[in-house]
Amino acid sequence: MEPLDARSARSRDGGPSFSLGSRVLRAFWSASWLLLARWTPPPFHGWRVLVLKCFGAKLGPNCRVHASANIWWPGNLSCGSGVLIGPGAIIYNQGQVTIGDRAVISQRAHLCASTHDIEDPHFQLVLAPIDIGPSCWVAAEAFVGPKVSMAAGSVLAARGALFADTEEWTVYSGNPAAAFKARARQAGAGSDR
Repeated sequence: MEPLDARSARSRDGGPSFSLGSRVLRAFWSASWLLLARWTPPPFHGWRVLVLKCFGAKLGPNCRVHASANIWWPGNLSCGSGVLIGPGAIIYNQGQVTIGDRAVISQRAHLCASTHDIEDPHFQLVLAPIDIGPSCWVAAEAFVGPKVSMAAGSVLAARGALFADTEEWTVYSGNPAAAFKARARQAGAGSDR
């Protein structure tokens, strides 16, 4: 889904940011998640993964997605194996979101893969992909901003706000997040995707 030109769509004045076709697809997706997955009990991860895959998500084996997770568009989500997307997590993936093997997106964490061009008087929507590396952890209620790449094993502590790329096996905290301490490398967890 590509955003419309803000000049002609007049999105700053309340016009749409996406085409009618895109909005219809998203409405169908939202209704489908509500009817097929939102109400399911916690152990039904496999069913929810199947629903996401039907809408274009690329999910590796043993992914777990909680029913209360809010995913803007499954077609813009790619996850490796063993990924966990926790309760109430917001994956605002107007742009692509890639999550590496064994990464954890905790409860009510927020990944935002779009922004606006603040220099443009029409406030053009800009897609800005996020890359969460393998063995990363985005802790409870933390925020990962547009165009951020979290290197393998890095951690964003609870309620942190990350707007820049991270170093491998480093813990970040605060708003804006800054390196806090090194994290011990896990056995068998390399930096490869």
